[in-house]
Amino acid sequence: MATAWAPAQASAQTFTLGGDDDPRVGLAAGFMDAEEASWNMEILANIPKPEGFQNPDDPGDSRFANSDMAYRGDLVFVGNYSGINIYDVSDPSNPRLRTTIYCPGGQGDVSVYGDLVFMSAQEVRGRIDCGDQGTNGTVDPERFRGVRIFDISDLDNPQQVAAVQTCRGSHTHTLVEDLNDSSTLYVYNSGTSPSRPAEELAGCGEERDPDDPATAYWSIDVIEVPLANPAQARLIDSPRIFTDEETGRIDGLFPGVDADQDPRQPRATDRCHDITAYPEIGLAAGACSGNGIILDISNPATPQRIGEVTDENFVFWHSATFNNDGTSVLFTDEWGGGSSPRCRAEDRYEWGANSIFWLNNGEMTHASYYKMPAPQTDTENCVAHNGSLVPVPGRDIKVQAWYQGGISVLDFTDPSNPFEIAFFDRGPIDDDELYLGGFWSSYWYNGYIYGSEIARGLDVFELTPSEFLSENELAAARLVQFDEFNPQHQPQKVWPADLVVARAYYDQLVRDDGLQAAMAGEVAGELDRIDGMTPGTAKRSALQELATGLWGEAKAIDTRQATGDADRIRAMAGALLELAGEQP
Repeated sequence: MATAWAPAQASAQTFTLGGDDDPRVGLAAGFMDAEEASWNMEILANIPKPEGFQNPDDPGDSRFANSDMAYRGDLVFVGNYSGINIYDVSDPSNPRLRTTIYCPGGQGDVSVYGDLVFMSAQEVRGRIDCGDQGTNGTVDPERFRGVRIFDISDLDNPQQVAAVQTCRGSHTHTLVEDLNDSSTLYVYNSGTSPSRPAEELAGCGEERDPDDPATAYWSIDVIEVPLANPAQARLIDSPRIFTDEETGRIDGLFPGVDADQDPRQPRATDRCHDITAYPEIGLAAGACSGNGIILDISNPATPQRIGEVTDENFVFWHSATFNNDGTSVLFTDEWGGGSSPRCRAEDRYEWGANSIFWLNNGEMTHASYYKMPAPQTDTENCVAHNGSLVPVPGRDIKVQAWYQGGISVLDFTDPSNPFEIAFFDRGPIDDDELYLGGFWSSYWYNGYIYGSEIARGLDVFELTPSEFLSENELAAARLVQFDEFNPQHQPQKVWPADLVVARAYYDQLVRDDGLQAAMAGEVAGELDRIDGMTPGTAKRSALQELATGLWGEAKAIDTRQATGDADRIRAMAGALLELAGEQP
């Protein structure tokens, strides 16, 4: 969609990030015509929310807010408080609305697994039949709060096949595969609302009392989905993952802070907001109101807490992202709940930010904070929110949504020194009044960044080469392709054997002075020579010889006979050897 403002863009950094000359500062307001600023990324498309999923008289109407996204093939599933919109992005520069599922009940977070779509519902207006007439009273047999499952094998006619009720509804959910049993899928449900009464759903203890064994608080839900018959999905457990191992008390983690001690009122740990599962390493990271926790999910039916951490600067632990190696984890703080301006110049850098930790055997050690650096206005809701890794080999890069603070791309390869490498932002919806808007989430998927804009629809972006990110690194990232991608589910990134992967490592070595200049020149020439060779025995030998030379250089660095980045040199050599092994 064309706008009245052309994005302010620069290929090199000619301004101070977060300074008065940052292009994000002072952007003109507007709904679909706000001024835009971007750096090292470009917008390819914007498609507004369709009729029935927006209020034309109130762009910030939360009943029609876009929420999270999921992906399958050429389809993007955009959750909304009133249902799901499914877009065909086979041409990312021209997304096309394919199907809608109207089903009010918020917040509409989505996941996809094959022909099944999962949707979270938490609001009391939600109905089992997806109707929009709402419900009545504190007990209504037609009310639905939990996880819905739709069959989309006929994409033109999605059918709800299961609706698993839970005591506290479903704010978000996480799909977890059992790597030893492909017939069963598990869903970790995070309910954050007050519990419903037992009169509406048997077994719900609505009193927030840790001494009440039936209380619906201080737990998560585990739902089992038999894939051969998803209609039989059922709640199988509500594990007490916050229990103190010594005392046995279920309220064993952070107790919260009263307003007279801290006006921000850091929350007690009686729920998780998001749980990010990384099945290949057998771990999940829970952002659980007052704590960040690490779960052992090697048996996904029975998650076990193996680590926890607090942070005096955090108010509400919201979401989590592992790096690809599982050696660091990044948590976000949703101070202000996502509807408040928390990125103003007067707001502390550590508040409403990311907190990054080194991770070793479940133990977390704090490394640093990161917050989108450009100050926002009083009419822009802004705080750390959802994002994902950009699969550049050898680096930990995350694209992240900050509501009306836009999208920020950060490098946290060194957890103690994160820094911004790209951004996109719009001006506020209005100069005088705060309307709920901005990016709920932004994810890299198969070469592009997709942003779910709460008020303005779906955006598509592409990162551009810069001093921080080379074309070879971007080309290597585009090699990582997934059939599906879901929020709160982190797949392992594996790069296929390709010379561009080695070139990506080479660019990093040159950028960071990790390879001596003389050898860097020799390696560049040899890479070019190999690139022009016909696949076969000679090319295999050339790849092996270059890799051997690099291994020798790394060894010289290890023994202090040379200087440089031995680990990255070895990674480059490994990429060359993988390609050698693919030669005919």
